[in-house]
Amino acid sequence: MCEYEPILETTEEQYDRLLDIDLKSIFLGMREVLPHMIRQKAGSIINVSSIWGLAGVPNSYAYQAAKGAILNVSKNVAATHGKDGVGCNSLHPGYILSPINEHQAPEINEALINGTVLKRPGVPIETAYAALFLASDVAP
Repeated sequence: MCEYEPILETTEEQYDRLLDIDLKSIFLGMREVLPHMIRQKAGSIINVSSIWGLAGVPNSYAYQAAKGAILNVSKNVAATHGKDGVGCNSLHPGYILSPINEHQAPEINEALINGTVLKRPGVPIETAYAALFLASDVAP
């Protein structure tokens, strides 16, 4: 979920909601699955973040906070549980056309597409293939 408010216009309720959806969900999922993976001494966690978790852009304060944190919590789990046979990576796709953003203002979509190298939105299957690679035995 992405909202485009800058920090001075972000309410505490917006911030809490976005972090619950985009970050707390990652925490709850990993906390649930890790004991099973550790017991099996195998597993791969792939957390989907965003390119905005790696680069600062104007506005979208709460979204960027959550997506940047996903990178670090993924590194934490990888460093903590790699010895247990569990891998953990984060994916940081660029603009992906999806049901979440298909109804946003056309000028926002256009600006986001113009900011991409390929000048087109990504499609969900492209992110899925990246996740499939990271879940495979050939991934680092």
